Amino acid sequence: MRPRKKKTAEAAAEGMRPVNGLVVHCSATPNGKEYHAADIDRWHKARGWNGIGYHFVVALDGSVEAGRPVEEIGAHVEGHNQDSIGICLIGTDEFNSLQHVALARLLADLKKRFPAADICGHRDFPDVQKLCPGFDVRTWCRDYGL
Repeated sequence: MRPRKKKTAEAAAEGMRPVNGLVVHCSATPNGKEYHAADIDRWHKARGWNGIGYHFVVALDGSVEAGRPVEEIGAHVEGHNQDSIGICLIGTDEFNSLQHVALARLLADLKKRFPAADICGHRDFPDVQKLCPGFDVRTWCRDYGL
């Protein structure tokens, strides 16, 4: 049994679970084809999950759609859901400028709320054999000043 992590000060103040990671994903759908949080919710329910595993979805038009409430544990990185927030970009590896701008704004807002959280891609976790989200998130963050 491993020891429980203490809640961060900002999480405790909000009555919120600790958030130590902001994880960027892709939907692994055809690039440029429109899908939404409701579609992912339906797919995840069909897999037997309680609903959408991501907390946010960035659509092709740059809109940010709510998924699972951030207060709830997600289902997006096996073994790392307890203290992370999952963000899904629609597409596989070619995202448009509206999506990039929306992602940058969302991550900046989440970093204000959870300043200790590390920003990374799904592929950055040990034992993950995926290219998701199709780009190096840490390099992208440096380029966007995050």
